[in-house]
Amino acid sequence: MTDVPQHAPSVAARDPRRWWVLAVVGIAQLMVVLDATIVNIALPSAQQDLGFSDGDRQWVVTAYSLAFGSLLLLGGRLADLFGPKRFFLAGAVGFAGSSALAGAAGTFELLIAGRALQGVFGAILAPTALSLLNITFTEARDRAKAFGIFGAIVGTGGAIGLLLGGLLTEHLSWRWTLYVNLIFAALALAGGLLVLQRTRRDTRPRLDLPGTVLVSAGLFCLVYGLSNAVTRDWGSPLTWGFLIAGALLVAAFGYWQTRAAHPLLPLRILRDRDRGASYLSILIASVGMFGIFLFLTYYMQTTLGYSPVRTGCAFLPMIAALVVSAQLSTNVTVPGLGTRVAVPAGMLLGAAGLVWLTRLGLHSGYVADVLPPLIVIGLGMGHVMPPAIGSATAGVDPDDTGAASATVNTMQQVGGSIGTALLNTLATSAAADYLAGHAPGPSTAAQARLHSFITAFWWSAGIFALGALATGLLFRNRDTAPQPDQAKTPAHL
Repeated sequence: MTDVPQHAPSVAARDPRRWWVLAVVGIAQLMVVLDATIVNIALPSAQQDLGFSDGDRQWVVTAYSLAFGSLLLLGGRLADLFGPKRFFLAGAVGFAGSSALAGAAGTFELLIAGRALQGVFGAILAPTALSLLNITFTEARDRAKAFGIFGAIVGTGGAIGLLLGGLLTEHLSWRWTLYVNLIFAALALAGGLLVLQRTRRDTRPRLDLPGTVLVSAGLFCLVYGLSNAVTRDWGSPLTWGFLIAGALLVAAFGYWQTRAAHPLLPLRILRDRDRGASYLSILIASVGMFGIFLFLTYYMQTTLGYSPVRTGCAFLPMIAALVVSAQLSTNVTVPGLGTRVAVPAGMLLGAAGLVWLTRLGLHSGYVADVLPPLIVIGLGMGHVMPPAIGSATAGVDPDDTGAASATVNTMQQVGGSIGTALLNTLATSAAADYLAGHAPGPSTAAQARLHSFITAFWWSAGIFALGALATGLLFRNRDTAPQPDQAKTPAHL
């Protein structure tokens, strides 16, 4: 497509193709988000087929999260420097190719290589997709609707991944949990070629190489250290050593950003109080949501005896509630009451739903005991993710949209890693303590497993309650619905 001249900032808002842009971006984001969970259900089948050990099993998930989490800020900044359209298309092609490589893997090593490459291209695709959405929708009403839909995709992607992973593994093969990305990527690529426009850059792009090395190494150490906490423990040098190194590297990165001529993450992005509160909201929600998806999945499969497909279907009402709540929050609650009310209220609903889940027993029923709290949690998350994502990227200078979008995805990735390590450790310790105090036997083992799930639900509820308090204090007492600076928003993609 031809370059778009720089004029009339409202053109993008009136462009009838903007909803097609949302569809294309939504497909790409769904592919990236669900890929964090879709492979989980397929792991037993993949392990049996390729013959890798239980100790190696974690790397099928960790290889993706390490590459994805450590390169997000770089991917977002590259999109700012070279234009989001070309990086979106490159990300879609690369994600498809790496998915095909992993799906066709005949060895464990090739599977891990494919998963790591998926993470690399996911780190390009995810912030670029959100950057395109931020630039495309400049009119407040349409922007609210668009971010409501996008936030619903982000919030439900994990559950959709569980459902789709179960269906594909049960009826086709574990390899199709990877091959399915070829369909998503083909749709995103075709749509991107048709509806996305190209940015014209008047200045030569420059990249902050020291900042890139510092933040990539720092995020890698943090995610790797948190992953080690799952398979080892918090006292292992491979856990705390990497966490300390990661914290020091990220601190050094922050200091360097104050001195760099062309910073990778301009600190002006973080100085806005509402934007900082939004990033915190996304981080906390990602930590808490892990407790819902992981432990409720285990509860339904190991305690209630559900199949993978039935487990995935059990999350569908929560998805429906989240989608409805997302539109309600962005079109009614935020415009009427402000983000300061919407996000903490959503956090409290999430906490209430998780407290409700702590009443589950060995013989609980789905309709009476699981479904109601799931709906409450869905309603809560619909009031957290869309407003927070919208506020996190609102009013950002056009040259910084990729970096701001990458920070959103970084908060999600780091939050998920923290949730994995923290809640798994707490749940495992709770089960061990229960077994130590009771006579061994099948009934005791079942009760210990249930006790570990309940412990995770209580901690997740506490995390959401803390999030409600923090966001209620941090968000300013005004409507923080996305209102971009029209004077600074160019009519280009």
